[in-house]
Amino acid sequence: MDVDIWAWVGETQQQLSEAGNAGLAMALGDLPAQAYEGRYPQLDVMAPAIAEQGKSLQLPWLEFYARYWHLIGRVGDRAQGAVAIGDAEGLLAFAQSEEVRDCPAAPAAVEALAVAQANADGPGYAADRLAKLGPAIDAVQPDNPAFCGLVTQYVSALVDAGRADEAVAYAESAVERLRGAGREASWELGAESARALLTAGRADAALTAIQAAADFRSDDPVAKPHRDGVRRALILATLGRTAEAVDALPDLDVVGEHPRVFVEWSQAVSKLAASSQITNTWQLGRILRQWVDYFGMMGAWRARVELALVAGDLAIARKGVWQAELLADLAESGTAELRVSDGLPERIAALRAAAAETEAPEAPGPVDERVAYFDAADGYNADPERWVGWLAPLSGKDIEATRRHTTTLGFLGYPSTGADIYWEMLVDSGKIADADPDDIAYLTTLLSEARQDERLEQMAGHLPHADKHLALARLHSARERWEDTAREAESAVEAGAGIEARRLLAGSLQQLDENVKGAKALLDVIDSDEILDEDVWRMVVMATSAEDWDTVRKGAKKIGMPLQSTEGPVEEEMGLIRVILPAPDGGQRQVLSIRTGPATARLALPQPRGMDYNAGDLVVFDPQLLEPVPEDPAEQQNFVPPFAAVRILRPGGYTSYFFDGAAPTESDWAEFTEVMAERGWPMWVYSDENYTVTHPAGGEQLPGVYGWVAVPPNVSAVEVDALLDDATERWSHPLAWLDLAREVGVETERHERIVKEYGL
Repeated sequence: MDVDIWAWVGETQQQLSEAGNAGLAMALGDLPAQAYEGRYPQLDVMAPAIAEQGKSLQLPWLEFYARYWHLIGRVGDRAQGAVAIGDAEGLLAFAQSEEVRDCPAAPAAVEALAVAQANADGPGYAADRLAKLGPAIDAVQPDNPAFCGLVTQYVSALVDAGRADEAVAYAESAVERLRGAGREASWELGAESARALLTAGRADAALTAIQAAADFRSDDPVAKPHRDGVRRALILATLGRTAEAVDALPDLDVVGEHPRVFVEWSQAVSKLAASSQITNTWQLGRILRQWVDYFGMMGAWRARVELALVAGDLAIARKGVWQAELLADLAESGTAELRVSDGLPERIAALRAAAAETEAPEAPGPVDERVAYFDAADGYNADPERWVGWLAPLSGKDIEATRRHTTTLGFLGYPSTGADIYWEMLVDSGKIADADPDDIAYLTTLLSEARQDERLEQMAGHLPHADKHLALARLHSARERWEDTAREAESAVEAGAGIEARRLLAGSLQQLDENVKGAKALLDVIDSDEILDEDVWRMVVMATSAEDWDTVRKGAKKIGMPLQSTEGPVEEEMGLIRVILPAPDGGQRQVLSIRTGPATARLALPQPRGMDYNAGDLVVFDPQLLEPVPEDPAEQQNFVPPFAAVRILRPGGYTSYFFDGAAPTESDWAEFTEVMAERGWPMWVYSDENYTVTHPAGGEQLPGVYGWVAVPPNVSAVEVDALLDDATERWSHPLAWLDLAREVGVETERHERIVKEYGL
C-alpha cells in the first residue's frame, strides 16, 4: 500500500506527543519500516501494543493503522496464509465499521485479505478475491493511493483464476487510467503484469514488462531488488536465456530470509538446474524441504504443494529416487487442503512415474558392509541423500544401520519417515522397554521434530520409569512447557536418570526463575565426569541470579576462572564487555559495561528516560559469547565481547537527564567531560557527526550534540542543573536541558527559547 495514504499519521504523532505520549508517537512512525525491513520481533511487540493504545485512547484509526501494518508484516514477506486469514477478515470488518470506514487507509484491508487468501490457495480463493476487490476498486479513483495496490491484487486473482489474457488486458487498462490521473504504475503492478504475460505464454512480452517496471516506485522498496531479480530470472529461464537468468537470480543467502519468493526462486532454479552454472545438491534439497515445512506451518497450502513438486523434480535430477517418492506423497496429501486441485494429480503422477523410471546411484559396496562404508565416509564431502538410499535395505532390521539411516532422514527433513522405521522396529515389536538409551533418544528426537506428540507419549508409556520421565521431559522442553518439563525431569533425576535429566531440570527451572533449585541440580554433580563447561556456566548464571556466591565461586573454580575474593558478593573489575539488552521497540541495545564477575556486569552508559535499565545497574549476563573473537590480532585489540543480558540483579538507582544544543569547542568539551568524570556521573553522546542545529541569527547549520548524563540516587536534580549551568556558561552557544529545567522549575523559559531558536 502506498505510504502516502498515511499522511494523517504525522498529525496523529503530534497530537500524541502533545498529550505526553512521545514514545507512542515515535513508535507509530516506525511500524511501516519494521514491516518492510523484516524487523518482525519488533513489529510483533509494538504493533499489538499500539493497537491496544489506540483502543484505550478511543482512536480507532490508530488501532486500524497498527493492526494493518502488523498484518502486512505477516502476509507480505513472511507469506502467511490460512493462519492469517481470520485476522485479515477481522481487520476488514473493523475497516467497514462506522468509526473507521472514512479512514483513507480503510481500502487497504481488502487488499490485505486478498494477499492472505492468495498465500493460502491462490486459485482456490480467486473468485472470493475478485468478488471483494472489484467493488473496492470501483469505490476509489486512480489518483487514490489505494488504487494501485487493489488493482495489483485483482490482476493476481485473475491469473490464479486461469484468466491470464484477461489479467494482461486489465493491467494495461489500469495503467492507462493511472496515466490519465497523472500517476505512474507501481513496480508491484508492473511485476504482476509480467507474471500474467508469462502465464499466458508470452515470455518475451513478460521480459519487456519487467524491464519497463524496473524504474517504477515500489510500495515495498526494501523487497523490490530481490523480488525483481527472482521474477526476472524466472522469465529469462523460461526463454532459455540461461546465463542472463543466472546473473539475475539472487543468491540463496539473500532469498533465504524472504518466504514470499521461495516458490518462484525454486521454479527458476529448477529450470536452470541442467546448466553447469547452477549446482543441484543435497544441500539445496534440504533447504527446499525446510521451506515446504515452513509453508505448512503458515497455512500456505498451495505453495507447500507447488514447492514439494519442484523439489521432487530437482531430486529426480540428482537421482534422489527415495526423496522424490516422499515428496510426491507429501504433495498428494497437501492437495486435501486446497479448494481447487486442477492439474495437480497429473503432476504428482508424473513425478511418481519419473521416480519409478530413475535408477538410483550405485551403492559403494555390498549391503552387509554399508554401515562400515558409512562410518568411513568423509563426513564433509559425503552425500547424506545418497546414503539414505544405500542404507534403506538394512534399516529397520539392523540396529546400527537403522540409527544412521533414520537420523540422516531427520537431518534431511524427513523425521516422520525415520520415526516410522524406528517405531516398527522398537515399539511394534515390543522391544522398546529394553531398548538402548541412545535409540530411545533418537526416536524421541524424530517424533518431536515430526511433531508427533501423542505418539511420543504413547512410546513413553512403554518405557521404564526413568526413561519414561526423561522422554516426556524432552517433549515438554521442545514445546517450551517449562512447568511440565521441570516435573518430568525431576522425576527422571529421582529415578536415577543421567546428566541430561539434570540439564533439562536446570534449564526449565531457570525459565521458571527457580534459580536456587536449578543451580543445585547441577552443583550436586559438579565433580562428575559427565558435566561439561556449559553445564557449569549455566549453574553459575543461576547461582548469580540467586546471589548464591559460594556456588558461583565453586563454578568459577571448576571452570578455571580465578577470583580474588573468597566470600560475599563477587565484585571485581574484569574488563569491558558489551551487554545486549532489550529495547522498548522490541529491538536490542548494546550497552558498554564493566564485567564484575563470571556472569555479572555494571552498566557504564546512561540510558534515555523510560528504559528499564540505566548506568550503575548490576546485570546478570549469559557468558556464551555472541560473536566470535576476531582472528586478526589487530582487531582483537579493539574487540569488546558481547553477551546477552539475563536480568537486572540490582538497580543502581541512577537518573538520566537529556541535553541538546550546538557543539562547543574541543577544549570546552574536554573540560565538560572531565567535570562529569570527576563526579563519577556517566555521560554519553548519542548524536553523530551528521547532527546539526540552526544558528538563531544567521540560519546556517552548526554541528550539534545531544546525549544523556546519569547521576546516582544521592544527587538531586537541583545539583545537576547547577553543575550543567556552571560548566556551560562560557560556551559560545548555550546548551539546553529542558526536561531537567522543568523538573526543578529553574529558567524553564530560557531553555524553551534555546530549543526553539536552535531548532533542537
